[in-house]
This record gives sequence, C-alpha cells and structure tokens, in this order.
Amino acid sequence: MPLQLTTRYLGDVAIVSCIGRISLGEETASLRDHVKKIFHDTPFVVLDLSQTTYVDSSGVGILIALYTSARNATGAIKLTGVTTRVRDLLQITKLVTVFEIYDSPEAAAASFNRAAGASAPIEWQP
Repeated sequence: MPLQLTTRYLGDVAIVSCIGRISLGEETASLRDHVKKIFHDTPFVVLDLSQTTYVDSSGVGILIALYTSARNATGAIKLTGVTTRVRDLLQITKLVTVFEIYDSPEAAAASFNRAAGASAPIEWQP
C-alpha cells in the first residue's frame, strides 16, 4: 500500500499525517516531494507518524533530508505519534537527539510558538 499523506494547518504550522510505510521507492519520494511543496508555504512542519507502520533506512534518510531542508529554510521538522518500533529505530540511530518528539500534533505545533518566545502565532515571510 502506498504511503498516504494528508496535511492540515494549525496557524503557520503544517501537520502532515503519514499513513503506511516510509520505505525505499515511491513512499520516500512522495514524502520528500509533499513536504518540500509545503516549505513554499511554511518551514514549520510536524510529521504525525501515529499511523506509520514501518520505516526503513531510506525512510530514516528522508527524515534527515527533510530535517536539513527545514533548517536551511530557518524552520524545523518535529515528530509526533512515534510508535515504539519507530522510536526504537530513532534510538538505535541516535536520531532521538536530533528530532524533537511530542505526544500530540497540537503540542508539537505549540512548541514552535514557545521556541520563538511568542504568545501569538509565528509569522513567517518567504
């Protein structure tokens, strides 16, 4: 089953729900293309992995690439809904020290405002 991606916005933060597998091939390419298009609107992205059933090494690679792209756009990628299996993978690869992981998409989105020290939504100008 191909990776299904849906996006919703909380203020200036895009929340991308990933449903299925993030693995070599079409899945990683579709995730990369989907998120890079979002960067035209906002560099603040939350990946909701609560319905992600599997991540392979290519999936890890795309997460790192998206993280780097977000940083280059003065934004960030944050994770939520990380399953035990995916969390174990992030721990083995030491990526738990790179990605910020939250319990809910709303908490991850709110952290962008806290990080900026703002009480109002972040305003980003492309």
